[in-house]
Amino acid sequence: MDYKNLFKWKDTKIYLIIIGCLIAIVAYYQPVLAFVWTIALAYLVYHYIKTINDKEKEWTKYIEGLSEEFDSATKHAVFNMPFPLAMLEVDGTISWYNTRFLEMLDEEDILNKKIDELIPKLRVEDILKDDKKTPLDIKYNTKYYKVYYNIVDSKKTISTKGNIIMLYWVDNTREVLIDKRYKEEGIAVCLAYVDNYDEVKSTTSEVNRPLVLAEIDKTISAYAAINNGFARKYENDKYLLIFQNKSLNLIQNKKFDILDQIRIINRGNTIPITLSMGVGINGETPNETYEYAKAAIDIALGRGGDQAVVKEKNSLSFYGGKTKAIEKRNKVKSRVISHALRQLIDQSDKVFVMGHKIADMDSFGASIGIISAAKSRNKKAYLVLKGINPSIRNIYDRMKLEEPGYLNFIITPEEAIQMVDRSSLLVVVDNHKPSFTEAPELLDLIDKIVLIDHHRRGAEFIKDPILTYLEPYASSTCELVTEILYYMSEKMDMTKLEADALLAGITVDTKNFTFQTGVRTFEAASILKRAGADTTSVRQLFKDDFTTFLYKAEVVKNSRIVFGKVAIGKFEKDMEDSILIAAESANDLLNINGVEASFVLTFSEGRIHVSGRSLGSISVQLILERLGGGGHLTSAGTQLGGVSMEQAEKMLIDAIDEYFMEGENQ
Repeated sequence: MDYKNLFKWKDTKIYLIIIGCLIAIVAYYQPVLAFVWTIALAYLVYHYIKTINDKEKEWTKYIEGLSEEFDSATKHAVFNMPFPLAMLEVDGTISWYNTRFLEMLDEEDILNKKIDELIPKLRVEDILKDDKKTPLDIKYNTKYYKVYYNIVDSKKTISTKGNIIMLYWVDNTREVLIDKRYKEEGIAVCLAYVDNYDEVKSTTSEVNRPLVLAEIDKTISAYAAINNGFARKYENDKYLLIFQNKSLNLIQNKKFDILDQIRIINRGNTIPITLSMGVGINGETPNETYEYAKAAIDIALGRGGDQAVVKEKNSLSFYGGKTKAIEKRNKVKSRVISHALRQLIDQSDKVFVMGHKIADMDSFGASIGIISAAKSRNKKAYLVLKGINPSIRNIYDRMKLEEPGYLNFIITPEEAIQMVDRSSLLVVVDNHKPSFTEAPELLDLIDKIVLIDHHRRGAEFIKDPILTYLEPYASSTCELVTEILYYMSEKMDMTKLEADALLAGITVDTKNFTFQTGVRTFEAASILKRAGADTTSVRQLFKDDFTTFLYKAEVVKNSRIVFGKVAIGKFEKDMEDSILIAAESANDLLNINGVEASFVLTFSEGRIHVSGRSLGSISVQLILERLGGGGHLTSAGTQLGGVSMEQAEKMLIDAIDEYFMEGENQ
């Protein structure tokens, strides 16, 4: 501040001018008098200026004295701060510190040393690039500190080396330890369901049945006790377990070995017993934690059982899932789903159906089945399809020849967006991930959504469907849709093309009825056969052209075997049907003696796509979930962005290695 501005006499200038003019006038008439006045005026001006200067000197002296006092007080306050302080150059060199900082480090000579040599976790470059000045959490020795910082311009300091970084160390050890204890002693709610209770009970002799059921109770109760928790049975096949979070951490480290303990129970039971567990942690209230547990058990069951899922607010962790999904579906459930879907169709003016991106025969066939269901209820129905890919080209070409009217039911996502309204019905088939649907935008435009899928449930899931039929033990979505159609009306009225499309979907996903087949699979095939499906016609849908056949042969030829039983191949061409060739090549690799799982990498829209296939002893789903993918036990896929083919292959091998290291295949 310029204190001289406080004593300016410019405001009196106007008065001096007026007096000067008066003296001039008087001088014309009375020169002597004017001369006297002039002398008097000059004296007044001199006296006024002298007074101003004296006052300015006094004020400056006062301000300087005050500044010295303030500077002294500031220095005293800084040097005697009750917490550690340090001053760094931009290269991390310590240029100044107070006594508290020296005591904190317990060092003798730290001046001109680099801060990261003394405290490795503190990196100056992180401070310089953080515009938000976020406090740092630093643990040093046995204490925890919240480190605040300020970057000071060197022009305002005595430093000539550059900007100065001021560090303020606040000891928050007590708060950190309290928070840690709070988290450790927080409550984890666990719901445990015996997956195949009824089957175990019905297949165990009457003599051994009480022993088996008692052993299940004993194993679960003992597991809870060992981990400092407790267990309560509230239904024949359902248990509630409570743990502290610190105990849950140990359980997670052991990969929920209770799943293995239950599976090896042998008290005369003829089939292995499996357990599903859903755990909720860190809810805002006990009820919220319980709701997390309910959501987690639903996911575990939706993934096929024999596994544990831990849910925290926005995160999921998966454990187990080692065995094939156990068939728990019954015809009553299929009938209920069928009748519910029929009612929803009847209540809707328009029905839209869509599968996943890059539709395959299971997705396309199931969609055709839903279109058939809507037609039988005299409702307008549309199949949302972005384009025709090689997987469905043959069935599409047949459609153009045999039932060209069907083409009117196929619309693009853009057309669907213009046609839908809130009262429309949307049926999503063969997929439950919103981001992987043909038109994710439709999910936000329609209130009534039905989900029909056979893949094991993943972390990403369509929000609040009005009806869900998720059965991971089923061979295919076409199998589920076939049963729905069977129970929807007394007489199945479908065309040969529709029956062939559904049978083709089952054929593809079962690899010609060799994988993931059950009694219900053959029953569905029988239903379609009676409805007009022809196996010879279906077989024609899977013929490759000569070029595709050569591409697949090249992939198989150049593949290699890792871990003694896993085949890895690469199709290094970025073309329209590269994903299809990769998937079919992965299937072909399973025909090699000793190969239990296969993976083929290829290019797709600038990303690396990985197709995984398995005979069932190795879960390709669990392996590819580590890379952000999903699917089910014997068939899964993922996409990797920002990596080369070689990097993607290494990531895949590392994921397979982790899988085997954790014993997921045992």
